[in-house]
Amino acid sequence: MATAVELITAPWNLGLRPPAPGREPGTWRAPRVLRSAGLDERLRPARVTELERPPYEAEAQPATRVRNGVTLREHTLLLAEATRSALAASRFPLVVGGDCSILLGCLLGARRHGHRGLVHVDGHSDFRHPGNYDAATVLGSAAGMDLALATGRGELLLTHWPEVGGPLVADEDVVQIGDREDMVTPPVTRFTAQEIQRTGIRELGERVTRRLAERGLDRTWLHLDLDVLDERVLPAVDSPGRPGLDFDQLAALLATLLGTGRVAGLDVAIYDPELDPDGRYAAALVDVLATALAPLAHLEAPA
Repeated sequence: MATAVELITAPWNLGLRPPAPGREPGTWRAPRVLRSAGLDERLRPARVTELERPPYEAEAQPATRVRNGVTLREHTLLLAEATRSALAASRFPLVVGGDCSILLGCLLGARRHGHRGLVHVDGHSDFRHPGNYDAATVLGSAAGMDLALATGRGELLLTHWPEVGGPLVADEDVVQIGDREDMVTPPVTRFTAQEIQRTGIRELGERVTRRLAERGLDRTWLHLDLDVLDERVLPAVDSPGRPGLDFDQLAALLATLLGTGRVAGLDVAIYDPELDPDGRYAAALVDVLATALAPLAHLEAPA
């Protein structure tokens, strides 16, 4: 079991479409802004691994109909190795991105370390794939496809990986939490935002824990897309919406899931500091993460 956090920064925006002609999405700035807001001081990670920012291209790359697909594969492999290394050292990897395409590297690293399963906390299903849109005419964006890609739906470039060969996670081993009843429904265990409003966090946590136990998922990966928060609470994301969680509910959900002992690592995505010019939301996000991960906060100086 992990005894301390390893902070891994993945400052990329590869999985998002341009917000306007000639502009890049600002999610790549999130790791630096959250660290400046006190993330390191609150978590005191045993180790910090900083990955490089990959180059972003708005137009299609050769041999792929996923935006930045070739670059994404290259950096997914780098992130996978960083994640695997943290797990091998018995640390809890906290991967701070970036957009939701970071999930692929995290899952690949977890799989290489022998873990399986995914709890996907997201305000959207992220299940877009060539079976439900016209990939020939529309350039795909991996941040809206991460769950589809992780379950093996999409281009081989982003669905087949060394040492795995098939999907990163089976449909039966996925729990989706918080989507707003998207038109595209993935064939996984789902707890929608509307259901959460009715049942509350405590009952949700019990139901998720039961499902993980049923599937024998002793060490699973936890993905957090911050657009699961209600847009009235956090508008500084790529695709805000409602209904959603508030900060206290999110902190309670993360603490409940991490408290099961069944979560091997966590990635956090989609906060865009360019949509938060005065930094008002960064401190609240740091507080949520630090509160949830407090049992793993390291007491010694970082390596």
